[in-house]
Amino acid sequence: MAKDKKENLKGMDKVELTRKLEALQAHARTIRFKAAGAKSKNVKEGAHAKKDIARILTAINATK
Repeated sequence: MAKDKKENLKGMDKVELTRKLEALQAHARTIRFKAAGAKSKNVKEGAHAKKDIARILTAINATK
């Protein structure tokens, strides 16, 4: 699964990656606040969001 995402990110330019990064960071923020208030059904969702953010940041830094 991670391999598919990696290939997806390689084809994107820096602007697209930045937009995707902003959306994922907003999603991760909502996950954090939801988790603080109530028990989440998908406990791994936050970890997956963090990993996706890291992958995008790596792709952005590689394009420099």
